[in-house]
Amino acid sequence: MLKVYFSLTLLAFYFLILHAYPQSQLSDNFIANAEQSEWKGFERYDFSFQGRQARLILPKEAIQGNPWIWRARFPGWHTEADSILVAEGFHLAYINTDNLFGSPTAVKIWDDFHQYLIEEIELQYKVSLMGVSRGGLFIYNWAKEHPDKVACIYAEAPVLDFKSWPGGFGDSEGSPKDWEKLKEVYHFSSDEEAKAYKDNPIDNLKDLPTHRVPILHMIGLNDQVVPVDENTLPMIQNYIKSGGIATVVTSVDGEQSLKGHHFPIQTPRLVADFIKYHSIQAQRLASEKYHQNNGGIKNSLIKFSHNKTGRVTFLGGSITHNPGWRDSVSNYLQHRFVNTEIDFINAGIPSMGSTPSAFRLEKDVLDKGNIDLLFLEAAVNDSGNGRSSIEQVRAMEGIIRHARKVNPEMDIVIMHFVDPKKMVSYNQGIVPDVIKNHQAVADHYGIPTINLAKEVTDRINAEEFTWEDDFKNLHPSPFGQGIYALSIISFLKKTYDNREGSSNKVTSYPEVNRMDIYSYDKGSLISIEEAKLAKGWHIDPNWKPVDNKKTRPDFVNKPMLIGKAGAKSLKFKFKGNAVGIAVAAGHDAANISFRIDKGEWRQLDLKTKWSDQLHLPWYFTLGSGLQNTSHLLEIKVPNSINEDQNRKACRIRYFYVN
Repeated sequence: MLKVYFSLTLLAFYFLILHAYPQSQLSDNFIANAEQSEWKGFERYDFSFQGRQARLILPKEAIQGNPWIWRARFPGWHTEADSILVAEGFHLAYINTDNLFGSPTAVKIWDDFHQYLIEEIELQYKVSLMGVSRGGLFIYNWAKEHPDKVACIYAEAPVLDFKSWPGGFGDSEGSPKDWEKLKEVYHFSSDEEAKAYKDNPIDNLKDLPTHRVPILHMIGLNDQVVPVDENTLPMIQNYIKSGGIATVVTSVDGEQSLKGHHFPIQTPRLVADFIKYHSIQAQRLASEKYHQNNGGIKNSLIKFSHNKTGRVTFLGGSITHNPGWRDSVSNYLQHRFVNTEIDFINAGIPSMGSTPSAFRLEKDVLDKGNIDLLFLEAAVNDSGNGRSSIEQVRAMEGIIRHARKVNPEMDIVIMHFVDPKKMVSYNQGIVPDVIKNHQAVADHYGIPTINLAKEVTDRINAEEFTWEDDFKNLHPSPFGQGIYALSIISFLKKTYDNREGSSNKVTSYPEVNRMDIYSYDKGSLISIEEAKLAKGWHIDPNWKPVDNKKTRPDFVNKPMLIGKAGAKSLKFKFKGNAVGIAVAAGHDAANISFRIDKGEWRQLDLKTKWSDQLHLPWYFTLGSGLQNTSHLLEIKVPNSINEDQNRKACRIRYFYVN
């Protein structure tokens, strides 16, 4: 039986003296579309968010980091603690999701509202939730989906099981009218289906207890509307047994009304102190120190603001291809330029670094139309795939020169993403070679960079989070994706904000001398039809593996030039200073021999360390630094170097030439 303490010793602590700074900077667009008024002497803004009434109250001076409280329901009820917190530097937010009863629809709206407030208003990532009565369904149903976003929870007479209220299937009379509304928004077809539901806060809080999110409940023991025996008491007991931190304060004095559901809050200072203690985080590192603006991105701001159309492309490997930071950045841009039609192109392909990007740039990016803003990353794959420093520079420079030749007004941003080896290097005081190489190219061409490898390393060292429990992988967890998104968005916001009001003239970026005369600035993919085939080679017009191994887009159900062991010398004539082959390198990938211009035959193993897992698209550069003239490439698959019976296939999707 849970032992409920009828008194609570006030938290004994001293707050660190935090330097206050002016309130959050609201954009002109926000202010223009909001109704401004006053709330207890503070600025209040009422605005529409996704067609719903929303509210934001600003402190006169915000605590560093912009901590905030989020009211779930009844924003005008018992606001004593709210006003204490706003007076002491907290923001106060509310969105009207009335009659949604914490349903999945409400949770989705809350997801979007949280993202909007942390990105647009720059509020703290972790929020303190406040829920009164039925507001308990909202705060707990959202918190259990996002325990990493919650600093603490305060609930007053909360509903935690809708069978109790509004269902009325226990000691409460319930509310038949609200019960029907609830069944409708949860899509229950009957009382029986609703009663069988097992995802009420009282049934399931997922990882909230193990995340040690502190909760404080204020209850009336004689509450007959939301009986504590059906709501707070069993939930608190389960929460503590699961490792959570919970406190209950009972109200036994003063006038009790509405059958004990309404009672006076005798200790609003306690509530405020609880929230303040758990919400104010140690000062986080500023992302800005990891941003290098160089020539900036003013052209895209002008185009998105005035032309009302635009195109944004994301070019990179799997970290770009996968959902996460890219979606958040796209949402930010679309929200900021709400009246602009922006075409977003995801040109991320797993495993591909700067060399593949340099040669597929025309096909996957430039042929899609005029690009206004290009996000580019290759640091993880360039180092992980063993590309040499020379090739890293040639490829990265080639991408920039090629892109800017097609559109001299194109804004480009380069991101350096993190992996464990880069963290080790930084912790030894060494800048990773690949970042040094990419940064040198960026500086030479005045390209802005965002060094997320250094930022994540420093934040982990500052104990803001851990790699093992939070970031987890070079393909980041949702938490890690959020770290990436917040940094990139803060770069965009600051850069765009600083340019607003400046010249509205789009200008071409100046031409710059090459760093490397052999950079891949005219890279392109060449059809396999251009090769002159020899015995043992054929083109499969619609290749797919027969071994059921995984593949990647554009390297399956497409034409493939295939040579088996024993295949004689095919010939490919080209003009340029570099040549290579893009292959599907599976577990059966062969060793090949090749030569250029009748030179010595060289051997190349097409199998990579990942080839046993899938038929991996891989770009092998066979020659670079050549004279920019006509050349002849020959490739064969000799039996003498393919004794392994399981490795006898060369599958070429493209030739590539610079």
